[in-house]
Amino acid sequence: MIDKRNFYINGKWVKPTKPNDLKVINPSNEEAFAIISQGSKEDTDAAVKAAKNAFVIWKETSKEEKIILLEKLLNIYKKRFNEMAEAMSNEMGSPIDFATSTHTASGQAHLEDFILRLKEFKFEENFNSKSNNHITLEPIGVCGLITPWNWPINQIALKVIPAFATGCTMILKPSEIAPISAMLFAEMIDEAGFPAGVFNLVNGDGAGVGTQISGHPDIDMVSFTGSTRAGKLITKNAADTIKRVCLELGGKGGNIVFADSYPDAVRDGIRNVMSNSGQSCDAPTRMLVEKSIYKRAVEEATDEANKIKVNVASKKGDHIGPVVSKVQYDKIINLIKDGINEGATLAAGGPELPSGLEKGYFIKPTIFTDVTNTMQIAKKEIFGPVLSIIPFETEEEAISITNETEYGLGNYLQTEDKEKAKRVAKKLRSGCVYINGNGADPGTPFGGYRQSGNGREGGNWGLEEYLEVKTITGWK
Repeated sequence: MIDKRNFYINGKWVKPTKPNDLKVINPSNEEAFAIISQGSKEDTDAAVKAAKNAFVIWKETSKEEKIILLEKLLNIYKKRFNEMAEAMSNEMGSPIDFATSTHTASGQAHLEDFILRLKEFKFEENFNSKSNNHITLEPIGVCGLITPWNWPINQIALKVIPAFATGCTMILKPSEIAPISAMLFAEMIDEAGFPAGVFNLVNGDGAGVGTQISGHPDIDMVSFTGSTRAGKLITKNAADTIKRVCLELGGKGGNIVFADSYPDAVRDGIRNVMSNSGQSCDAPTRMLVEKSIYKRAVEEATDEANKIKVNVASKKGDHIGPVVSKVQYDKIINLIKDGINEGATLAAGGPELPSGLEKGYFIKPTIFTDVTNTMQIAKKEIFGPVLSIIPFETEEEAISITNETEYGLGNYLQTEDKEKAKRVAKKLRSGCVYINGNGADPGTPFGGYRQSGNGREGGNWGLEEYLEVKTITGWK
């Protein structure tokens, strides 16, 4: 049993004020593999106090000094790369190859990109040549960072690194379901030699430490990634202190497959949804298919879903692992049953455990066809390996169906007509639009419209989230 019950506060690993142990479960076997503590208000207050005190010095630290420390952190991350992959494979059930090539690699990529951005970033500039006004960008202050279990180190890096780079100090609360990768990252930060109090970590759940962070009068900003439900609660709790709230929330992405799409568009779409066991906020979980190719698309989708293997996270190879917890498993299974009861056609998968896996939170890749946009499976964020296929006739209808959702994080479209692709992409109401399977480059902004959140992460946009803008007159 891995013992990670201490918190990282003011440059030291310290015991929690009150014992409150929590077992961390490996979703592949439903067994505890680590133990952490859940923090109290006293622990949160101590971390915030340390961050507030450290901000006085850290905000004045030169860009060059920050870059040196971030480059040290990058080297340590590379050295402990495999440890990070193993931590995420154990805590969230990511197959070890995927945890290595995608999850852990994303943390390194964000570190590398933010270092490059910081080197070129301008924190001060003259308003214009005729003005004596001066514009300066200054760190917002103490930041509360609350990260999810589905992309642990990816989201930690997207928040912690720009906070470091801009001169902010912080308290991190990772998901209590998947906290071990965050603890390992804290060890790396300590090894890199960041000043005491700049980074602090307190474990806990949303109702406890999460609520303490979002309402704390000495925290200037909260950056949260998670469910839309939790994002609403955080926004309300933060309102009394008028702190900045940056949210990256849920999604119900549409994937428009036109008749002139490339040959493997449907199969690639299935693989995209099912990767990470369907636990990605920007997964294209509604596939909209032009009627002229609907029958073929359904056959291809069903065949591809049935080809996807499900297995334990520790096994190497190309397969998906379990979903993260019993709570998530039960929610997904109930929504699959809802889809059947609503009259959608179950073309692949279903609520039964995959063959040969009697223990663990495993769900078969599931495809529903003949779905309408009014069904619960087409409206709710299922957050599992479940796809709904919806037919459409015209370009305008496809756009309308895609936009007919409370979310707006990531949408997808497949067509070999470049002008149509550009035209449709501009009409889709989401923070990202992915054309023909092309991914986003490092440093591009990520975030959503509407109930998928506000603010952006990544690149210069990610740095700007942690900065205040000041105008100074009479500068020249």
